[in-house]
Amino acid sequence: MRVAVVGGGISGLVAAYRLRRALGPELELVLVERSERIGGVLRTDEIAGDPVDLGAEAFVGRRPEIPALLTELGLDDQLVYPAGRRPLIWSGSAAHPLPERTLMGIPAGPDAVAGLVDEETLAWIAGEPDRPLRWARGGDATVGDLVGDRFGEQVVARSVDPLLGGVYAGLANSIGVRAALPGLAAALDAGAPSLSRAVSEALPPPSAGPVFGGIRDGYRALLDALLSAAAPKLETGVTPTSPARTAHGWRLDPFGEVDAVIVATPAPAAAALVRAAAPEAAQAMARIELSSSAVVALALPVDTPLPDNSGILVATGEPLRAKAFTLSSRKWPHLAERDVALVRASFGRSGDDTPLSWSDEQLIAAAAEDLCTVTGIESTPSAARVQRWPGGLPQYAPGHTELVAAIESAVAGVPGLAVAGAYLHGVGVPACTASGTAAADRILAHLG
Repeated sequence: MRVAVVGGGISGLVAAYRLRRALGPELELVLVERSERIGGVLRTDEIAGDPVDLGAEAFVGRRPEIPALLTELGLDDQLVYPAGRRPLIWSGSAAHPLPERTLMGIPAGPDAVAGLVDEETLAWIAGEPDRPLRWARGGDATVGDLVGDRFGEQVVARSVDPLLGGVYAGLANSIGVRAALPGLAAALDAGAPSLSRAVSEALPPPSAGPVFGGIRDGYRALLDALLSAAAPKLETGVTPTSPARTAHGWRLDPFGEVDAVIVATPAPAAAALVRAAAPEAAQAMARIELSSSAVVALALPVDTPLPDNSGILVATGEPLRAKAFTLSSRKWPHLAERDVALVRASFGRSGDDTPLSWSDEQLIAAAAEDLCTVTGIESTPSAARVQRWPGGLPQYAPGHTELVAAIESAVAGVPGLAVAGAYLHGVGVPACTASGTAAADRILAHLG
């Protein structure tokens, strides 16, 4: 048997790994990546002689996929958890505690955002249960439209946008309720009489466990282990042709005949690849927009008096260029042991890819200057790393779930073809891992 996986990000690597585990050495496995490296939007570089992640640096701790995968690969000792410190929100030229017990920044009542928004907004939130709610069952809206109407624009800019910016590199007015907050959509569909009630019903139960997890030596440790275990014939710097049906499978030039193909690329590239084989899927994929961002990692003197918080999120409308800071040496105990203080600055939101056009020097300077603004600390970095992510994250706009359903329905009618990626059922690393596993399962069922 011969299978090709197109796309060397986490989704494609997991798919390749699952195929190898199931089919063993008899499988001839080709992994194709158009860039010169594997990992997609996961990348671990070095700063001050130690690894630092320049893409995602954490995963949702409540999901089981990554801890289970680390165990399978013999990497249990790589699993780490944050120190438990809370982030801040920079709004109105001041730092505020991140509201607790919210749903992606959406409160269930005024108490959660007291001090972050003004008294008029607090009164508007308090009266929200008494105002008629218009929600069509099965419908959708942007998070910004829904929350702005029910709770006011200050809640959107100061509480919701900072969190959505971290997850999707987007804004509340570019993200749909149904795809990004399915629990909230379900509560509204079930007849919740107010947004306050719907948020209360959708909030997960309190948990004593860690919200996030991480990998001690960065995601590179996981990526390298997956590649080694999958043992594919790796082809980097190559863009294959669209798969063409043959009598017994597929032709994927320049690699020739294969029995099955998994396409694990971002939505626009996937659309180009599957257009001939699954035109309806390609049409839906092409409608998914991408957002760009940049990450700057700074190494500061080890005695830099960083705030005792995990990070600082920036509200929209603030006169800063960075949208967030991760105070890595405060957030992660294993990073606090290093000889430098580590900070990551994030730039770029949906509709604004200006930071990607700046030089490395401009990004580093903006990161250091904005960090000084939000912390009051003037410090010159001893080292820095810059990573740009053009088109790095899909935007889950209103109607996204219908697009995904159309994609999966169309692909289901094409034997020997599967798709995976962050544009389907979640942008986080656990969701991408699940997507790669699902694609491999589909191919295994096809191969019998």
